[in-house]
Amino acid sequence: MTADHEKRVAEIRENLDSVRERVARAADQSGRTGDEVTVIAVSKTWPVDVVQAAVDAGVTELGENRVQEGQAKIPAVTGSPTWHLVGHLQRNKARVAVELFDAIQSVDSLRLARTLSNHTKDLASDLPILVQVNTSGETSKSGFDPSETVDAVSEISTLEGLRVDGLMTIATLSDDEAEARRCFSTLRDLATGLTVESDGGPELSMGMSGDFEAAIEEGATIVRVGTAIFGQRAV
Repeated sequence: MTADHEKRVAEIRENLDSVRERVARAADQSGRTGDEVTVIAVSKTWPVDVVQAAVDAGVTELGENRVQEGQAKIPAVTGSPTWHLVGHLQRNKARVAVELFDAIQSVDSLRLARTLSNHTKDLASDLPILVQVNTSGETSKSGFDPSETVDAVSEISTLEGLRVDGLMTIATLSDDEAEARRCFSTLRDLATGLTVESDGGPELSMGMSGDFEAAIEEGATIVRVGTAIFGQRAV
């Protein structure tokens, strides 16, 4: 291990410890513990050596936005972290995504779900997925309309090879915390009474570096954190 690598590991470990402390405090506000919230380190744009440093620092869950980046990083990173696809997935890349990722959090249409199902025949077990919901109502964001979500989950749950673990959303990018909380509470309310196969009820993936504490207070069980762990985004 080089001195530069050791320095990077130490920096990321310090950031990760800080994030976990913040997660624990926010979870306490909602009557839970930090252990009940999974932190996914979003490594998009970061090179393999930095991602490896994150794993060496104790990161066990990694998130990528693009299949192409996953193709370059996943085979090269040692330590067996769990890899999540958290960005938009085009149907023509579904087969590769199924081969690469341990879970897909961005299933935003029935057509995509059916395509993923068609590519799961060679998997040893069902592919864990989350159904993406457009809680902000922004046309720039993918996902099911909240009014369509319950029916969509019901239909996707019948597809072979897929295991619907819960829901995912991206809140409105705004300085208005109340608007972000509206998005998070909408997802939480949709999950009430939702039947999924994961133990402990539906997973709720919501919240990023700028708003994950509010998301946890509103019920998030998964947060997707990039900058607060890796530092300012690489370009």
